[in-house]
Amino acid sequence: MAQRGGAVRTLAAIPNLDALFNSRVRQGVMSALADERGSIVFEAPPVGAWTIRLNRGRVRLIRGRDSRARATVTADPSTLAAVLEGRLSGVSAYLDHGLTVRGDLALALQMDGAFDVGERPATHPVVNAVTVLGVRSAYLEAGPRDAPVVILLHGLGATNASMLPLVAALAPDYRVIAPDFPGFGASQAPRWQYRPAEFAAWLEAFQQAIGAPRATLVGNSMGGRVALEAGLSHPDTVDRLVLLCPSPAFRRGRQFVPLVRLLPPDAAIARLPWPHLAVVFAVRSFFADPERLPRTWYDSAADEYLRVMRDYKHRRAFFAAAKSIYVEAAFGADGFWERLPLLEAPAMFVWGDRDWLVPMAFEQHVMQALPQAESVVLSDCGHVPQFEHPDATADLIRQFLTS
Repeated sequence: MAQRGGAVRTLAAIPNLDALFNSRVRQGVMSALADERGSIVFEAPPVGAWTIRLNRGRVRLIRGRDSRARATVTADPSTLAAVLEGRLSGVSAYLDHGLTVRGDLALALQMDGAFDVGERPATHPVVNAVTVLGVRSAYLEAGPRDAPVVILLHGLGATNASMLPLVAALAPDYRVIAPDFPGFGASQAPRWQYRPAEFAAWLEAFQQAIGAPRATLVGNSMGGRVALEAGLSHPDTVDRLVLLCPSPAFRRGRQFVPLVRLLPPDAAIARLPWPHLAVVFAVRSFFADPERLPRTWYDSAADEYLRVMRDYKHRRAFFAAAKSIYVEAAFGADGFWERLPLLEAPAMFVWGDRDWLVPMAFEQHVMQALPQAESVVLSDCGHVPQFEHPDATADLIRQFLTS
């Protein structure tokens, strides 16, 4: 009898997810999902699974799994209930390892906060989109609307999901904006050359569109290069700069530059058969100690990369952006290293001592060009400090912004 009573108490403690899902669907979805089509599965073992089908503003709830779903979110019943009720953000649950996502990570992020649950904490991220220079640009937003603005800029081949730890860490005190660059993630991919100057012009217009004409920019890898370009080209729009392993122009001669310059971006028309495991292996190589991150995060990153790269326009954008980084002039009138000393905004550079993509040798060259800048080297750190050392990275940013 004691065992039976314990089972009854356990079952009673399981939230009524059927009622929660039905309630949320009846209330309707926010405008961010108005144009979406496809389905997303929510799994809560051992209770069961639910599928939400989206069709341009119409929402349908089905008990069970849709094998063709664009994304699958898995969490224990209590965690899923807390997210549905608005007591916990899906981003926080994801970062705390209480929730996993496979498939379309961008869609899963859109679902977090897509249902109207009344008053939501300002720190809970919400996905929005705005048209900038004719490009539909997706972005994640969290934090008080009247707080100082911090814009997080992701790297090459990544999306705004690569900045999630900083979104969660900074949202209590700042209005945090994490866009997907044009050509990446959920943003449209125009036929640009994807040079730093184009990204910086888009960023200036994006800031105006979201009501943040002046902001602190935090950029990782390519995002750091774009942040520096914004500081050089549009200094009035930049308050401070935080550069996390930024991608500067190569200082030494690159053997294949003349040939690479001749390659048109449309060479990306071929869809390469990248296996999922190969992408996981590549992502793991960005970290000094890959075991710091759970395997589920690598799976999510690989799923998202492969999903985006299935689209020819986004493949072209990736190829063009990679080409622009490789062939960028280092010296001369318009060379990166000739212009860098002209940077006026206060800047902090954060480097990983085991970053093979942006080696530590760049640190001394940056400090020679910008002796007034701050420079911090994180030990046992690779190319993505915001994920490998999230607390230390967030603390450095907060200290820099309040100094």
